[in-house]
Amino acid sequence: MNSPLSAAFTPLSSGQTVAMVLQKHLISCNPQTSVQQAAQLMQQHNISCILIKQNSAIIGIWTESDCKKLDLSDNRVLQQAVSAVMSRPVLSVPEQCSTSDAAALMKQQQIRRLLVTDAAGQAIGIVTQTDLIHQQPLEHYLILRDISSILVELPLLLQAELTVAQAALLMQQTQRDAAIVKFELDQTKNSEYGIVTERDLVHFIATNRTLCMLAEVATRPLLTLPLHSSLLQAVRLLRQHGFRHLGVTDPHGKPAGLLSHNHILMNMEHLYISELKAALLARDKALRSSESSLRLAYKVIEASHDAVMITDAQGLIQSVNPSFCKLTGYSAEEAVGQKPSLLSSGEHKQDFYQQMWQRLQQQGYWQGEIWNKRKNGEIYPEWLSISAVRGENGAINQYAAIFSDITERKKREKKIHELAYFDELTGLANRRLYQDRLEQALANAKRHHHQLAVLFLDLDLFKRINDTLGHQAGDEALRQVAMRLQKASRSGESVARLGGDEFTVLVPECNGVAEIEKLAQRIVAQFELPFHIQHKELVLTTSVGISIYPQHGNTASELLKFADAAMYQAKESGRNKYSLYSSCVGQRHHQALRLEQALRKALAQQQLEVHYQPKVDLRTGQLQSLEALVRWYDKELGQVPPEHFIALAETLGLIQQLGQQVLRQVCYQLQSWAELAVPVAVNISAKELADPLFVAQFRQILAETAVDPKLLELEITESCLLPERENQTRHTLQQLRHLGIRLAIDDFGTGYSSLSYLRHLPIHSLKIDRSFIKALPENGSDKQITSAIIAMANALGLDLIAEGIETQAQKEFLLAAGCQYGQGYWFGKAQDPAATRVLLEKATDYSMHSNKDSVVAEHSHSL
Repeated sequence: MNSPLSAAFTPLSSGQTVAMVLQKHLISCNPQTSVQQAAQLMQQHNISCILIKQNSAIIGIWTESDCKKLDLSDNRVLQQAVSAVMSRPVLSVPEQCSTSDAAALMKQQQIRRLLVTDAAGQAIGIVTQTDLIHQQPLEHYLILRDISSILVELPLLLQAELTVAQAALLMQQTQRDAAIVKFELDQTKNSEYGIVTERDLVHFIATNRTLCMLAEVATRPLLTLPLHSSLLQAVRLLRQHGFRHLGVTDPHGKPAGLLSHNHILMNMEHLYISELKAALLARDKALRSSESSLRLAYKVIEASHDAVMITDAQGLIQSVNPSFCKLTGYSAEEAVGQKPSLLSSGEHKQDFYQQMWQRLQQQGYWQGEIWNKRKNGEIYPEWLSISAVRGENGAINQYAAIFSDITERKKREKKIHELAYFDELTGLANRRLYQDRLEQALANAKRHHHQLAVLFLDLDLFKRINDTLGHQAGDEALRQVAMRLQKASRSGESVARLGGDEFTVLVPECNGVAEIEKLAQRIVAQFELPFHIQHKELVLTTSVGISIYPQHGNTASELLKFADAAMYQAKESGRNKYSLYSSCVGQRHHQALRLEQALRKALAQQQLEVHYQPKVDLRTGQLQSLEALVRWYDKELGQVPPEHFIALAETLGLIQQLGQQVLRQVCYQLQSWAELAVPVAVNISAKELADPLFVAQFRQILAETAVDPKLLELEITESCLLPERENQTRHTLQQLRHLGIRLAIDDFGTGYSSLSYLRHLPIHSLKIDRSFIKALPENGSDKQITSAIIAMANALGLDLIAEGIETQAQKEFLLAAGCQYGQGYWFGKAQDPAATRVLLEKATDYSMHSNKDSVVAEHSHSL
């Protein structure tokens, strides 16, 4: 528990000790406690850390800052033992340690809390940076300085669409303890800002919300102060709200940074300089005062981890500390007697130094970023603070300078900028930067009355690479695509990756369609050569959509939307080509979007209805069973044909949801028709049948409705019988048959069935597709095919149903050929449940008659 460093701390004066400000309430857990349980303890007690004890010994500590190091995208991390992610050893100081020495140790070790021990070495509390800030008599220092004097880092700005896990990763990468969250309020680019901190991460781990989006969990609005507010005002506001972070805004109200207790404690260069002033005055008065004051001054200078340089009034270096020598490469002997220009990098003009010394003369203080040069010639950025040291008569006797290398901080700022504006995988501009460039180019085009073009690219069938070769191969393919797009584009044209396999090219000034078509042709041609990925040659193609200002749109969002629509037109036309936007393309996509939104709403509100069409015995005309057919009437779209919305449901991945709703409606309807005991056939799609949860969900519906499985028949299409899914399909069908459910193959003759495969399937019946029935009995080919199917089904002992019967002649031919059952408009259309019930009640003595006066040309379409 005791750190080797703790013995070195003894009170330097009669000032405050850590015993006066420590938090005595210690919370601990055993090493086997899970990360989530530890977080719950921290949240329950509103603390920033928890100690890990084994027996009575403290073996580690887990803090808010440690949360960032976890991969929060993996929920398993929350259940691992806290001992696997804790920090060790736990640094401690004795209770008589001064608060200033504690602050220095925190800065040296880059930590925010220390364990405090008594004379016996037993832990008695924790002291944090917040405790030091709140207890230090810093009002004079705080009121004389504004926030801008210590705020030197750009904020980490995150989009609200990121997850908590992604935010934690970015905070860890940029070494931030908090980040600003940006919420886009509307299309006019108005924004609101919130905040997420390390303490929030503890809360999200405790409540298992690490995969939530920041939009759901970030604290907002962000508590802010203007950039030039006093530090005293900032500290008071933090105390008032009990916060550790405060947003800082620029004159336009945009976030300029985040101020925290850590910044205040870690950036007290002015206090260091004040101590140096006192030390230098003490040296001049050493004969009239004690030698202890002089030793204190030297100790402060020697122990500082920042470089310290003292010059006389003329600027000649009088002394430097060890950190100066380490940072610059010059020994004390080489530096003393020289001017600070010894370190000049040549990066600044003369007027820069003139303004610096002018401010020093007038205000006695200068602070800012400067580029200097080490002895080995390496140029580096540093943060420099210079104070004039005045004598009793007010004249400047010396200058005290404190500086530190900020190379790593500059790298972090660059990393933040890259994360904000560039795609990390390809190095291209990301969506945000591309949007800014498009807005600027559009404003310029409007001002100078010239044309502008947007090309929207999507890789054709790119998902196959990820699915077959893995995401690393997919990433390499995207990098190579980015290089080829840059090669195809000209100077001034901007290439960006919007996400996934979507790319865009911005042509800020063009002379018309012909020029842009040539560019599109060059881009498509870049994909003619194969890509070399993981020692394999892969062929990739792209579809390109084009929109041009002002012909196609006047805003950035319109141009992108229309180029996207044109790209889909290129895909529909066969891929590996380009397409220019036209209004009919936009109208079609608008209608498709409208239909998609309406379908999602209809499924969410369960607006789809099931109608029932009779199947009859061709010999007797008696009702044999029913087929369930889904129907959809929308208040705005009217009656939507099934072939439209069922195909759309397949495309959108909604077919399982649609199928579940139909199955449930049919089973509840059978429950209400219990005394009529009529079998009902329901169509099942290939995607439903391939779903490993399908059988379990079907069983659940049967259990809910208490329906006899023998009253149900499932119709599957031949597309379900593909050879690559043979074993899975056969196993699923066998499970359904064991439940007592009848199985039929729908639309037989239009798919892939082989007789050998069909012979081994546990099916009961075949349905001849209506395409073979339509031209009977006049069409000779259809007669031969239909007769062959009937003969094959009878040979296999399968029931046979012909669908789409619309004439007496069709019925008679099928009956003569040996077909047992039929359905179609000749016998009756699909009707709603109420009309169907009337039909069922008459079924006992009802016989279908074929003397129809007319044939209805419209076909019914099943799911």
